[in-house]
Amino acid sequence: MTAYLRFNIKSHFVFFVVLHSSPQHIGVTLPFALMGLSLSRWFYSRTANRPPFSSSAFLPLAVPTSSRLAVTLNSPPVSPGDSHSHWSTVHRSLHFQLSPCKQEATRSPAELSSDGVRAEIGVKSGLHVWEVVWRPEHRGTHAVVGISRQDCPLQSSGYNVLVGADSQSWGWELKTNQLWHGGQTLKLYPENGSRRRSHSEVAGDSKSQSSSSSNAKMAQTPLLIPERVLLVLDADAGTLGFVVNGSFLGVAFKDLPRDVELFPAVSSVRGGACIRLRYLNGSTRDPPTLMALCVLSIRQNLGQKRLKHTDNLPLPPFLQRCLAPSH
Repeated sequence: MTAYLRFNIKSHFVFFVVLHSSPQHIGVTLPFALMGLSLSRWFYSRTANRPPFSSSAFLPLAVPTSSRLAVTLNSPPVSPGDSHSHWSTVHRSLHFQLSPCKQEATRSPAELSSDGVRAEIGVKSGLHVWEVVWRPEHRGTHAVVGISRQDCPLQSSGYNVLVGADSQSWGWELKTNQLWHGGQTLKLYPENGSRRRSHSEVAGDSKSQSSSSSNAKMAQTPLLIPERVLLVLDADAGTLGFVVNGSFLGVAFKDLPRDVELFPAVSSVRGGACIRLRYLNGSTRDPPTLMALCVLSIRQNLGQKRLKHTDNLPLPPFLQRCLAPSH
């Protein structure tokens, strides 16, 4: 199939002629994709000089994402009742009680006990994103989010890190920002997060002795992780990372085992801790479609606030649904 494409920026109009093709080759995908390209260019011209809408402290720590991850993060979430959102009724400490929907795990008060729970369904391939909601005031010490293999650690005596305590699990301790695997701390995550945050918060005061002292103290202060954390598992690449306040903080763990089922997992020592799990989206190892990239470009240039008003745009219903606000 041979195609000729002309892109007229001034009129925001795309004209295309398809030659030597049978009718069945001319579906709705190409026209919608070309419309997306035109709209993306138009929105970009209107928003190119605007500052980022986010004022999050995590924005300076954000790492560029692949187009595959960007499309996945910006896609509408799957149904809340998806079985990938369930905690396991079997692979959990007896101190964790599940809600009827199995999406919430609440730890019962128990002294000198560390308790874990993992998801009911794991993945062996593809790129997957889960949302973990865990209020900071319900974490206490040793609050860990991560992944594990089939047999994750579920309970131990004393107050310890469970997810990341063995070779079968990988965890991020939220209070200290430490990464755990094989029973050892590996490094802080995100790397240099405290240093970068401190620099921005004390900018302009570096000549002052008092601010220098304050900066040194803050460099030792872990980042305060908000209640909503996205867990990003790329089972094809063997990597695990996290998204906080819309910012992808980069790869936390790499060289994860391939073709092995991996499960989201958490561990806690605090009585009353309520941890909610929701599977948001996933994709295969195939590259994103042209349509998906066009929709991504439009969504990014619109920004989260204006995405709420896409129903006012002169777009076909199909594109309206594609641009619907994500998680």
